[in-house]
Amino acid sequence: MNGFYPGEILNKKPRAKITALGTYVPPHLLTNEDLERMVDTSNDWILERTAIRQRHIVDQGVASSDLAVEAAKAALAERGVAPSEVELIVVGTVTPDMFFPSTACLVQHKLGCPGAWGFDVSAACSAFVYALQCGNQYITTGSHQKVLVIGADVMSSIIDYTDRATCVIFGDGAGAVLLEPAENDSEGIFDYLHEVDGSGGGALYMPGGGSLNPSSHESVEKKMHYVHQDGQAVFKYAVRKMAEVCEKILTRNGLTGKDVDAFIPHQANRRIIQATADRLKLRPESVIINIDEYGNTTAGTIPLAMDTARRQGRLKKGSLVLLAAVGAGFTTGATLLRWAY
Repeated sequence: MNGFYPGEILNKKPRAKITALGTYVPPHLLTNEDLERMVDTSNDWILERTAIRQRHIVDQGVASSDLAVEAAKAALAERGVAPSEVELIVVGTVTPDMFFPSTACLVQHKLGCPGAWGFDVSAACSAFVYALQCGNQYITTGSHQKVLVIGADVMSSIIDYTDRATCVIFGDGAGAVLLEPAENDSEGIFDYLHEVDGSGGGALYMPGGGSLNPSSHESVEKKMHYVHQDGQAVFKYAVRKMAEVCEKILTRNGLTGKDVDAFIPHQANRRIIQATADRLKLRPESVIINIDEYGNTTAGTIPLAMDTARRQGRLKKGSLVLLAAVGAGFTTGATLLRWAY
């Protein structure tokens, strides 16, 4: 048998593939012109620094679980899979409905997945790629056949709309993918690379509400329950690390930027994306940017950009896809996959 034993077939791990994609953004738009009337900023100032023109914002009383459920419904409907068939729900979010129960528990109930279990992943803007790998592991071990991975954030719930450094950047949105075992090794997720650097935690964080600074009149008065950001520090780190992690994962797989059919990065800033694309020598048509339409939706950006790429005909069956993100923590992640449908 040329050194190949039957036991190897039994021990071979299946590869996970994305079989469906669904997204959702709330209908209400907050444009740059709207922000001009709210804070000391201008359309030109925002466009020059971020390239964002508008962002979607939830109505009062709409939570991350609500966006997640709508995205999940769209993904399951696309595949023709009933909620009852889902075995695991992994939700990437930095804006859970509440500390506990987890958003995954709330989604499981609202979606109607009686047999599913789940959990949340907190990795800020890297949450979707981190959650994707969590789901991937349960497929590759053979323990699960249908895993729902969701990135959802209501960033407007933790944004100070008197702080122009942050309020112009963020929006609300969600995306979901269904993971199932791949039939062959030519498709699906085949590598990932994650890093964290906790020394950068003070550059992008929300100081209030946790065990260090519990909610109080004082914490509210000091605006500790909003996003705090050192924009220059975050920008410098993101420019360097997004390119680095992408280079590492491509090199160890014998690939270059020219092999990538669709580069789908976290949508934080056009300049960060373009700097990475230039360093990797990516073909311009392979770089997916939709930050002008949605802003930074944190865990929602990558699935929303997947949807943009698909609608534009730039994400097709067989496309080599590179996902990349840098987020608060600092967290960094990259994923290589072959689009399966």
